[in-house]
Amino acid sequence: LDSLLKLTDTRSRNNKTTLMHYLCKVLSDKVPELLDVDKDLTHLEVASKIQLKSLAEEMQAVSKGLEKVEQELTASENDGLISEGFRKLLKSFLNMAEAEVKSLASLYVETGRNADSLAQYFGEDPTRCPFEQVLAILLNFINMFIKAQEENIKQALLEQKKAEKEAEKERIKMLPS
Repeated sequence: LDSLLKLTDTRSRNNKTTLMHYLCKVLSDKVPELLDVDKDLTHLEVASKIQLKSLAEEMQAVSKGLEKVEQELTASENDGLISEGFRKLLKSFLNMAEAEVKSLASLYVETGRNADSLAQYFGEDPTRCPFEQVLAILLNFINMFIKAQEENIKQALLEQKKAEKEAEKERIKMLPS
């Protein structure tokens, strides 16, 4: 993946064009629909802010919180009739919360698997190239790709204006004096 970021470091002889500019030009000429790759990755920037370690810590905190609620329910059973309404509400809450936490845990596991799959898709080892790094590289690449594409468009417009000026000069030369 790191090699994607080096496309802007590799320059032509005139030192004006990078390999990224060339890639954008070739895509523009041959497969222009690929130039909109950023449109397919609209959530990349938001996703790049996700920290799996933080998610794991939050998942653990939620599970521990649920355990404490269960302990509170068990402890309230010794209170007798005075806390019967409380226990009823707490049991109802626990049933709902346990289902939610189970669903959340399942989503977390799926997220971890998908993060590993993403790294593997790009030929990286998920243990050595974590999810956050993969997304940071992809986001950086997309930003550099867009910038190179914009620069190519700007350069083409400048060249077109220059050609028009040259053509105008030639036309003026050809006019009878």
